Amino acid sequence: MGESNGSSLQVENKFMRILNYILLIILLVIILAPLLILLNISMKSNEEYMYSGLFALPKNIFNFSNYSNALKLGKFGAAFKNTVVLIVSSTTISVLMGSMVAYALNRFDFKLKKLLFVMFLIPTFIPSITTSIATFTVIKNLGLYNSIFAGMLIYIGTDIMQIYVFLQFMEKIPVSLDESAQIDGASRLRVFFSIIIPQLKPAIATTVILKVLGIYNDFFTPYLYMPKSTLRTVATALNAFSGDRTAQWPLMSAAIIIVAIPTLIIYLFLQKYIMGGITDGAVK
Repeated sequence: MGESNGSSLQVENKFMRILNYILLIILLVIILAPLLILLNISMKSNEEYMYSGLFALPKNIFNFSNYSNALKLGKFGAAFKNTVVLIVSSTTISVLMGSMVAYALNRFDFKLKKLLFVMFLIPTFIPSITTSIATFTVIKNLGLYNSIFAGMLIYIGTDIMQIYVFLQFMEKIPVSLDESAQIDGASRLRVFFSIIIPQLKPAIATTVILKVLGIYNDFFTPYLYMPKSTLRTVATALNAFSGDRTAQWPLMSAAIIIVAIPTLIIYLFLQKYIMGGITDGAVK
């Protein structure tokens, strides 16, 4: 009887494992299908696409003319440069400020601490579109309109949620680590950079991925505050390929693939830190 139950349990486990694999494969196909379709279209000429249909394979799978044309017409060299400048400056300052604020709120006791929590929480419930006029007025009066500094300032100051991400991770960092370092003569600043920051690597990776992808894919901010052609970002450069009855789908598909590749590389490079432990081995 026991052997019968054991064999049936093994069959059930094997069935569930196969079902999980099937579901994962289906999900993978759903995720990759749009990219594969775009890749297929990007290898065709405009005439070939019009006459062969969406799913027909290209005659020449090494036809990269659309990619070279897209790079030239979209001026992606300058667009990638502007986007990288925005990402590096805004992400670095934003993560540093967010982690410092979270450190102060988590480790220090002071008056009006709860009020500060509420003040940081309130902006998350206000849709950003409702404050666009006020934000535009501030940027204009500061003389930053149509400059890359407008985008930097907005991206640095509009990521309140990362403070709460850092707070959640910081709750798991033992206070004993801070106390041990302070006993050895370390200042609060030294504790923050030598102990807290290394323990926050998974949180930093998470916020960096979200911040980088948010800036990289954002169209509204650069389009509104940086309309000058020399200040185009990747998102606004991609918009140049669309138009009423003038869209060349193979060329646009190539441009989309060019834009999508960096996001895939960024995620593959940073995703391993998300699942890492925060304080594994820190305190025995």
